[in-house]
Amino acid sequence: MFQQNLVLRLALAIILFMHSIPGMFNGGINDFGNLYLNQIGFDPFGVYLAWAIKLSHVAAAILFIANKYIKWAAWPTLFILVVGIFMVHLEHGWFVVGGGQNGVEFNFLLIAVISHLLIEDKRSKLS
Repeated sequence: MFQQNLVLRLALAIILFMHSIPGMFNGGINDFGNLYLNQIGFDPFGVYLAWAIKLSHVAAAILFIANKYIKWAAWPTLFILVVGIFMVHLEHGWFVVGGGQNGVEFNFLLIAVISHLLIEDKRSKLS
């Protein structure tokens, strides 16, 4: 059972870790909270919200690696990714690099991978 979707789960976990852990040590999370979230109306909670987002990514990564509580890891992460599309990426178009910058394509791919893991998790519990 642990082997199910192992490559996808590990790749997803690495991405979630790499989008979270460096910012914990280089000020990136605080900057995201102060310089973006607070500026768009989340003041004075922007930094707390930024930390909650990134800590949820770390927790989700651990759960995806362990192949446990996939639903609990997936739904908050999906919510964050979809909200991120509308709040940050959509105005930049589709492409992350090449034909554009900071677009939705990366979030779209992560949403597809997480959705696949949700479907497979449910399917494995039904059989």
